[in-house]
Amino acid sequence: MKHEIPRELSENEARNADSPKRWHLERLVAALRVSREETHSIRRDGEARRPPAREPLQAILDGLTEALFPRHYGQFELDGENIDYFVGNRLSVALDSLSDQIHRAALFIGDELTPGFRREDAIELTRKFASQLPDVRGLIISDLRAAFVGDPAARNFPEILIGYPGMTAIIHHRLAHILHQLGARLIARLVAEIAHTRTGIDVHPGASIGSGFFIDHGTGVVIGETAVIGHNVRIYQAVTLGARHFPTDGDGNLIKGDARHPIVEDGVVIYAGATILGRITIGRGSTIGGNVWVTHDVPPNSIVTQATARSKQG
Repeated sequence: MKHEIPRELSENEARNADSPKRWHLERLVAALRVSREETHSIRRDGEARRPPAREPLQAILDGLTEALFPRHYGQFELDGENIDYFVGNRLSVALDSLSDQIHRAALFIGDELTPGFRREDAIELTRKFASQLPDVRGLIISDLRAAFVGDPAARNFPEILIGYPGMTAIIHHRLAHILHQLGARLIARLVAEIAHTRTGIDVHPGASIGSGFFIDHGTGVVIGETAVIGHNVRIYQAVTLGARHFPTDGDGNLIKGDARHPIVEDGVVIYAGATILGRITIGRGSTIGGNVWVTHDVPPNSIVTQATARSKQG
């Protein structure tokens, strides 16, 4: 009978063999089960569902952006004969995947859309989203032109389109805002967070933003859910359009969706570091200086600085 000579355990094998005892894994796993299932449960009752995934959503955003701007984000060698085929392919792949993610999100969150949300409903919602893409491209072009006019360092449109973080954030927001309006709010929020990660610009998908919007530099910009921004508005880095306070109901619970962020009218410029809080209105044509703190309405055509507030026409 042949006897096997016991081999010496490698360092990794020895460590893995000893790990359950070293870390008291049996006790730790049991304690986490109690927290997960009983004392701190946040899971819905019923069958476990797969959540939407960030990686496919990133690919969807990239595909949609390539379809909107095929020669800038897609393939530069595209010509009149094959560009439509390229756009069609990118749209087909992206929209199929988006429909799947919308369906997955609706099932996962439970009350995301209507009860009993079906795959056919996700397809219809995606179809409505897709039908707005030509209009969205027009809005993005207005944003692109605003950046070119508003930034003396900008030499051409391609530089802005593929090189400015503010442009990337705006493209993502335009797409996320449609999804938010259609009711796919979890997907819209994830799209916004992808933009936040990529650019350092945090725009809630619920924020309503008019045409010709320009975010210059952009790092640290925060725009809240119920903010309303008019046409031809320009803002700089570290600007906050936030809430001043958070109203509660009779039981002390936060009231969700209450209008609590600023209204910024057409033609306003907001310089770096400005903090504008509450449901106030910044009047048309006003300029908000850097590092100011604004919590009251600003009349049209005003200049607000750290030292004083005065009328442009005064």
